[in-house]
Amino acid sequence: MTVTTLIREPAAKTRAGAKASPMAEVKTINLALQGGGAHGAFTWGVLDRLLEDERIAFEGISATSAGAMNAAVAAFGLATGGREGARQALANFWRRVSHLGDFSPLQPSLIDRFMGNRHLENSPAYVAFDMMTRLLSPYQFNPVNYNPLREVLTQVVDFAALSRHACPVKLFLSATNVRTGKVKVFGNDEINADAVLASSCLPFLFRAVEIEGESYWDGGYMGNPAIFPLIYGCESRDVAIVHINPLERREMPVTAAEILNRINEISFNSSLMREMRAIHFVTGLIESSVECLHQLKHMLIHGVSAETEMAGLSVASKLSADWAFLTELKEVGRATAEAWIGDHFDALGLRSTIDIEVTYL
Repeated sequence: MTVTTLIREPAAKTRAGAKASPMAEVKTINLALQGGGAHGAFTWGVLDRLLEDERIAFEGISATSAGAMNAAVAAFGLATGGREGARQALANFWRRVSHLGDFSPLQPSLIDRFMGNRHLENSPAYVAFDMMTRLLSPYQFNPVNYNPLREVLTQVVDFAALSRHACPVKLFLSATNVRTGKVKVFGNDEINADAVLASSCLPFLFRAVEIEGESYWDGGYMGNPAIFPLIYGCESRDVAIVHINPLERREMPVTAAEILNRINEISFNSSLMREMRAIHFVTGLIESSVECLHQLKHMLIHGVSAETEMAGLSVASKLSADWAFLTELKEVGRATAEAWIGDHFDALGLRSTIDIEVTYL
């Protein structure tokens, strides 16, 4: 089944491409973007739709891995060309990622292409690559430390435009310090290609990224994404979390690949769940009117997700840069954001639109 068959109908009350009239209320939110390899094209679609709606402004973006790439590219576009600039920058980035895939041996098999399946499980090259990464480290199979995404990032993003004085949005990109096991959050003035690659450095695929004498792995291990920078660094109380990794799966994983994928999903979601537990606790205290708690910040949490659609994607598809697959994921993201805007725009600034206890605890 292809992704396009899973796109949900947008909410009827949402007007596509809504513009802010002179009297329309503009609501400012923060975004928290998860990582997930090629599945980050879903987030591309979400951002593309949110950027169309001028009633929604963005104060901060906390992101990791593929989310960090989306965040850096979108912020660069906003800084240099406004909303349309951000949409164009995102399209350019993902198109270049697809071009890289054209030269990759990781391609769907002929049978998969005929069946409309753009996953990679039946690709001989993927099977061989998967076995290699289980037996050899990237220090062995990639001695020159080549990362093709570095070139894509430097072609699409002028990182000087992300500095705090130039960029209209606050960026917080998370990486995991290999030596200390602590989270490192890179702010606007610290973000360059190395910082983005550090946030997305999967240790089975790439060498740790070294920055100022420290080595970093994917930020998903410590924050996927981290919420605390948005709490302490932004005025807006609204945080919209764009989910890529499913929180729940109905079917029990039984194959080695499925088990490993579910372990990664659980570990990458665990840090987010811990932060949600803390937010839920503080929210309960605030709502109980306990004295001396008036200075605490009552966060409003929202979730933008397509659990069924994303759970239907295999772990191998995270490495698929097939343009048709990426654009299908984008359209799923756009449709999901369209429905979210229609259902929850009026709640922004007033209340959370997900039950934290039910969803995360």
